[in-house]
Amino acid sequence: MTNAVQKPPFNEELLGKFGESLKRSSMKITFLVAENCLASGISGLIDTFTIANLWQMELTGSREPLFTTELVSVDGKPVVSNGCIHLIADKSIHYTENAEYIILPPFLPVPEPNSPDMRELKHWIVNSHGAGTPIAAICTGSFLLAETGLLNGREATTNWQFARKFNRRYPKVRLRPEKIITEDNGLICTGAATSNFNFGLALIEKYGSRELAGVCSKALLIDPNRTSQAPYFMEYTENHHTDTAVAKAQRFFETNYAQITSIDQIAQHVCLSPRHFKRRFKKATGDSPLSYLQNIRVELAKKKLESTLDSIDEITQQIGYENSSTFRRLFKRYTSLSPREYRDKFARRSL
Repeated sequence: MTNAVQKPPFNEELLGKFGESLKRSSMKITFLVAENCLASGISGLIDTFTIANLWQMELTGSREPLFTTELVSVDGKPVVSNGCIHLIADKSIHYTENAEYIILPPFLPVPEPNSPDMRELKHWIVNSHGAGTPIAAICTGSFLLAETGLLNGREATTNWQFARKFNRRYPKVRLRPEKIITEDNGLICTGAATSNFNFGLALIEKYGSRELAGVCSKALLIDPNRTSQAPYFMEYTENHHTDTAVAKAQRFFETNYAQITSIDQIAQHVCLSPRHFKRRFKKATGDSPLSYLQNIRVELAKKKLESTLDSIDEITQQIGYENSSTFRRLFKRYTSLSPREYRDKFARRSL
């Protein structure tokens, strides 16, 4: 049994398409490693770049890899990731003056402002960005990048499951949680989990070529056209508040969603004026009452599309809408897919 990595098959037809664009010095990618980071966000990209190097060498005949990688920690010592994987750093962040591209890993739990090493990391990130080094934050690594203040007034994304927390902590950032990747002034953010592979393809295209990125997307089974996290959102209720009237309204929403005909109906149920109710509901949950109701209905529709054979018209009636056209427009606005597209993509099928 051998551990040798097999090279991809030689493809003579593609050879002529690459030209001189791939014959350049290697791009060095510097990965930060830190306690509680997710090792997969690092190792997955390193594997992606390794595969890109193999294809680039096979297709061009060049022995010069397109990417090289290094791991750095605050003090240059090994760190333990979430999941107890030991990551050995090549050097300290203080010896990366010539870094060409920096990648911040995902974290679970998300980094806290007063966490150990935060001051040194923020100083390093700000200075590196000031020197013109692109900086990418994978998944919840965006919290670390936002903590520096560099994202204030700029567009960013993050793992959709942490979007509300991100918005509360960094209200000055223009968060676009539906996006897979954002780039603003050399600051790159990616969405949840496997969006790091789409980011890897983007780098392969940028520093290699579109053809090389296309080959790698097929080799890695990555959908290169995936641009939105919205189809994957799972709406959840915000109950971490002490407003008893709002909590009562939430319970009414969740049990009577199909019969509700107006928001004023809910205000009356909790004995508040419509205007006062809407203001208190928004403050407690972060959503307007109407958005909250729509979220519940869309989430229920998604579950029915995934697990039943009910028609779109039947599901429309079940969740409280009379007009299927209205429901289809709402569903697409929330998920970026039509109900039929969503069912085709996510319906659970037996093996």
